[in-house]
Amino acid sequence: MAEAVVRELRASFTAGRTRPVEWRAAQLTALVRMIEEKEADISAALQADLAKPHMESYLHEISLAKASCKFSLKGMKSWTKPEKVPSAITTFPSTAQIVPEPLGVVLIISAWNYPFLLSIDPVIGAIAAGNAVVLKPSEIAPATSSLFAKLLPEYVDNSCIKVVEGGVDETTDLLEQKWDKIFYTGNGTIGRIVMAAAAKHLTPVALELGGKCPVIVDSDVDLHVAVKRIVVGKWGCNNGQACIAPDYIITTKSFAPELVDSLKRVIKRFYGEDPLQSADMSRIVNSKHFNRLTSLVEDKKVADKIVYGGQTDEKQLKIAPTLLLDVPLDTALMTGEIFGPYLPIVTVEKIEDSIDFINSKTKPLAAYLFTKNKKLQDNFVTNVPAGGMLVNDVALHLTNPHLPFGGVGESGMGSYHGKFSFDCFTHKKAVLIRGFGGEATARYPPYTQEKQKILRGLINGSFIALILALLGFPREKR
Repeated sequence: MAEAVVRELRASFTAGRTRPVEWRAAQLTALVRMIEEKEADISAALQADLAKPHMESYLHEISLAKASCKFSLKGMKSWTKPEKVPSAITTFPSTAQIVPEPLGVVLIISAWNYPFLLSIDPVIGAIAAGNAVVLKPSEIAPATSSLFAKLLPEYVDNSCIKVVEGGVDETTDLLEQKWDKIFYTGNGTIGRIVMAAAAKHLTPVALELGGKCPVIVDSDVDLHVAVKRIVVGKWGCNNGQACIAPDYIITTKSFAPELVDSLKRVIKRFYGEDPLQSADMSRIVNSKHFNRLTSLVEDKKVADKIVYGGQTDEKQLKIAPTLLLDVPLDTALMTGEIFGPYLPIVTVEKIEDSIDFINSKTKPLAAYLFTKNKKLQDNFVTNVPAGGMLVNDVALHLTNPHLPFGGVGESGMGSYHGKFSFDCFTHKKAVLIRGFGGEATARYPPYTQEKQKILRGLINGSFIALILALLGFPREKR
């Protein structure tokens, strides 16, 4: 099946169907219409897959997808124009330009935690860039996957944009095909499989992965504001099942008790005395992930570090917001990405020590700092390698379409959002155009000392050498 799908899409692309800006605009306009007309269906699918609250679905998925479409529609015409660049003296007279061209037929493999946004956002970029696209939604979010399979053919050109549903077998079949780019969102384990499959065809990849996103909290902050932002950025983002959600906090030993007390108060205020009954919190996606998460705190040396929360409801697949203090660093909770509602707090003697702690780990997808200290902020921005970072808030950097979103090192490669999505699926073709004038005889054999002198001068930017070359010195013997 996958082979036939690729063959059909490649025929459409080769025929030039996806190249006109008008075609691209028509598809993106149709996607805006789909999002507006089917908002209730999208929200219902997210509720079915994750018990995601409607407000969260709208803010974090539906509105961002619509904004992404509109941003691309507004900028696409200018993005697709050739960019004139200066010519070098060595090629005078000539004109030079960079021509953006679509890569071809691309595969997008999406994730389950934000199954609508993380599917449609890269598709928007691929369409804007003029590619034919296969979307493989995550089978772990089946309601959203089937919604895409139903809706996209109703709204966009099915000869160029297709949805392939399925699990491991179908994904494996897709990965065996030759693509012009593969865009994958998920974890590092599958990311390595995707990259290995792509390598067989020398296919470029964009990998949007994750990691342990740290949050440094200095003692000089507006604590109530900082804590509200951390809480909504952790548990208000799919109950911690988000690649950019805070994975752990670092603060000083002396400030930790005050921070913990504030976190408890805000969690209780946002999600009530019994957070398992809160309608404002997503559930864990399935029993496999529920069991993975609960196993992280089964170890007594971890369980003893819980200072708040920890309640679970296996029937509802819900885990309450859980705070832990100074968990042993060699435990699974502290070595792997949590991707759930546990928030460990690591303490250090001095807040400056937190930067060395972060840098002793793999590079995170996002890093956060809460402080009023400009020196600490500058140190953090300069010396912490991360996919992206945010000072005095959490997660909001991804809402700015003028910023690239992506990882570095084990948190991923490649970036997207806004024009970066267009660039992700575009080849920047170098084009140099010359006429038949401006012949420099010095470039042709047989080479002489005189020719070498002129060429050296030309390469070094000598105006005299340029004049001599254009005048045809040294004179050719005919």
